[in-house]
Amino acid sequence: MAAGLNIAFFGSSLLSAYWNGAATYYRGLIRALHKRGHRVTFYEPDAYERQQHRDIQNPNFARVVVYAADETEALQCLDDARHADVIVKASGVGAFDSLLEAEIVRMNSERIQTVFWDVDAPATLDRISHDPNDPFREQIPDFDLILTYGGGEPVIDAYRSWGAQQCTPIYNALDPETHHPVAPELQFTSDLSFLGNRLPDREARVDEFFFRAAASLSGSTFLLGGSGWGDKPMPLNVRYLGHVYTSQHNAFNCTPRMVLNISRESMARYGFSPATRVFEAAGAGACIVTDHWDGIEFFLEPDREVLVAVDAEEVAEYARSVGEDTCRAIGRAARRRILAAHTYDHRALQVEQLLTSSRKSIASMAR
Repeated sequence: MAAGLNIAFFGSSLLSAYWNGAATYYRGLIRALHKRGHRVTFYEPDAYERQQHRDIQNPNFARVVVYAADETEALQCLDDARHADVIVKASGVGAFDSLLEAEIVRMNSERIQTVFWDVDAPATLDRISHDPNDPFREQIPDFDLILTYGGGEPVIDAYRSWGAQQCTPIYNALDPETHHPVAPELQFTSDLSFLGNRLPDREARVDEFFFRAAASLSGSTFLLGGSGWGDKPMPLNVRYLGHVYTSQHNAFNCTPRMVLNISRESMARYGFSPATRVFEAAGAGACIVTDHWDGIEFFLEPDREVLVAVDAEEVAEYARSVGEDTCRAIGRAARRRILAAHTYDHRALQVEQLLTSSRKSIASMAR
């Protein structure tokens, strides 16, 4: 590659994981793209108190522009982005999403490549299928490339049915510089932990896989992290932490005997949508118990690298019967698998190949 690409990226937040589960996904990918010589400017709105709950300061792997959540500043950022080779609009920015999508599509030219990066493809596809007036329906074919957080062939097929020129999943992965084994911390001691914000299409599954399992094991200890659960009735053996900062994730994953992953309903339905937390926990060497979803074996081998549960009874049985030695062996095997095939360095190479294979990218690098 003769030269790196200049990439403008509009997303929810690179600096804060507060009510923003995509933060570590963005960080891992953009850090890895930077290592490969690409230059990223990340534009994020000052919204949802994220700037008051930053996990990191301005990083050395991207230029970050924080703009007020008003239309004037959003348009100024769009004007600033016109100098880029690639302009990315992620789903769920949280402020003026429709405006950003419409304006970025208009910037599509012989010089500028436009990308819609969907970090919640199942929800987006469900939304547009139920709303005939959703403007994004008509914009899909105008983006040069659709990238998704996951979803496999069902998501690819769905986006193609809406006229996408090209749709490719860029799955979550591990940034081993950020997520790795650390010493246990007493505050995170438990038999099983779960980390996830309270969201409408996740809560019923958390009720099933976490709270019901905890209620059936009164002698075991359960730990809950994430925003929004403060007023939720819980079994007495569940301890609630509230928001867990990214800097605490390694200890949160290393300390409990097991770490539970619970997919959002739409992601479980589409399959092939492993959450960021799966890779974070595997990178820390945790023994992961996950709810069942199609495609698990593409990332981790059931029973050897991950434990798979179809209901609360199976979660409870794992918590009751799987001992420390077996948990440690499963965690070590998961870490080896993820490091070998599922790091953000792997994903960045995939993104680079997609972006630089187009006629527009070849032309921009020749200038």
